Formats: sequence, C-alpha cells, structure tokens
Amino acid sequence: MRKFDWDALQAFLAIARAGRLTIAAQQMGVDHSTLSRRVASLEASIGVQLFERSSVGFLLTPEGERLMTDAEAMESLAMRINARLDDPSGGLTGTVRVGTPEGFGTYFLAPRLARLTAAHPDLEIELVANPRMFSLSKREADIAVTMTRPTRGRVYAHRLNDYALGVFASRQYVDSHAPINTFQDIFKHRWIGYIDDLMWSTELDYLSQISTALMPTVRISNVISQAAAVSGGAGIGVLPCFIARNEPALVRILPDEIALSRSYWLVSHADTRDIARVKLLTDFIRTECGNSEAFWNRWP
Repeated sequence: MRKFDWDALQAFLAIARAGRLTIAAQQMGVDHSTLSRRVASLEASIGVQLFERSSVGFLLTPEGERLMTDAEAMESLAMRINARLDDPSGGLTGTVRVGTPEGFGTYFLAPRLARLTAAHPDLEIELVANPRMFSLSKREADIAVTMTRPTRGRVYAHRLNDYALGVFASRQYVDSHAPINTFQDIFKHRWIGYIDDLMWSTELDYLSQISTALMPTVRISNVISQAAAVSGGAGIGVLPCFIARNEPALVRILPDEIALSRSYWLVSHADTRDIARVKLLTDFIRTECGNSEAFWNRWP
C-alpha cells in the first residue's frame, strides 16, 4: 500500500503556491533541500510527477492540478481540527493574516488594532497592507479587504462601507498655476495617477470616470505615494477623502462637480471563516467600519 505523510503534502502545497523552491522553503522555515526531498518522496509514493521543473520555477502537471484540490481540502480540515484543539480557557491564540489595500490598512485598520491586541494579548495579527489582490485559496491571507465583490471561489463577502474620493492639489500648486474654476480648467494641469499595468483593480481607474481625455503625466503604483506627490505639488490627483485629510497641505478641487465613490468588501474563505480567531478579526473589522461611517466621507 502506497503511503505519504502530511509534511510531504504541505511541501507540495507550498511549492505549488509559491512557484519557486527557495521561496516556498523560506515560507515554511525549512531548508530548500529538505523541501525538495519531501516532494520527491511524495511523487515516488503516489507514482506520478507533480511538477514540471523549469528555469522559471515549478509548474503543476495535470496530476499535480488534480492533487491540489484534495490537498487543499485536507489542509482546511487540519486547520479546523487544530482550531478545535486550542484551549479556550487560555484565550484566543495563533496567527491571523489580513490582506488589505494600503490605504485601508494604513489609515483605518492599523490605528485601531490596539483595542484588539489589548483584549487578546496572545493573538498574533499579520497585517499585509499592499496594493494587490490576495488569494485566500492560496492562503496568502486568512481575511482580505477588496474593492470589488469576488465572483469566484468558495468565499464569503460582506460589504463593509462606501467611501468618498475627490480631486486634490496642494495649496502651493493652486497658488502658482492656472486657476481651476470650471471643469474645463482641469485639462490645463498635470495629473497624477496609476501606472496602467500595475493597476491591481479596475476600481482604481478614476481618471477615465472623470474624463477619458485625462492622462496622468506622473504615474505612481500606490495611493500613499500619490498623496505625497500631490501634497508636494507634482500635480493634481484623485484621492480618498480619508487619506487626503492626513495631508494638511491639500485643498479639494471642484468638490461640487467632481465627486467619486468606491466600496470596500470583507472576504473570508469558506473553510476557515468559522475558526475562532478568524471570526474574531472579521467581526472586529465589520464593527469598526460600522461605527466609523463619518470617517469615510468627511472632508476636511
């Protein structure tokens, strides 16, 4: 009878998700040669090749793709069993990773984590506030905040809140450039926006919503750096009001004529959403957003 162990299956999952042996080894905290041996042992035990090794990394074979589904199901079951084994008398323990857009994570969630850590000192929280999408099925995060509702995957999505955006410029820029009194005046100015091929969500395409004729001359990959560039006088740009409030040099341009809005969604995976520490953080984020309606739309 062919057998394989759980360590080998975890090694398989890590390499399949990372695509590279060295990265997967770092994530698992083991030597890359150990990880390689585990996968080789797994392939030998089940009698199939799971990866195509190439210069660009490890690619799943058709047999590897089929094993991936079962391996993730086993991983989810193991996570639920481990969660039940936690000692409830000792309080919540373990690690929860939440992936968010950089603005949400930096300006909203991070300042509020103190209340959560004070109530649950043994809980470890990993906040990944990056301009990107997070794959819950690949375990890149336990919880994700997104700008759109997911349409695929075994996930649950809850609409957190809407937030307002406007066009901003620094006071110095406004005082030293042509006045902006009408909508047509905006076409005489330099704009700051996103780099097209690094725009991780179509919801970030603000300028085309204002006018398809607008083209940024300064392109920046994340909103925090965009806010700094606008504040420094590099041009005018669209910013969420909850971020722009933190830049005292900014003034809002044509607020009655140009007003945009977007939404945040809270997403959790079906296999892990009921784990106590994951549920705690999702409930915390939902409650904090529900209690902070004015935060998202107020200007200044």
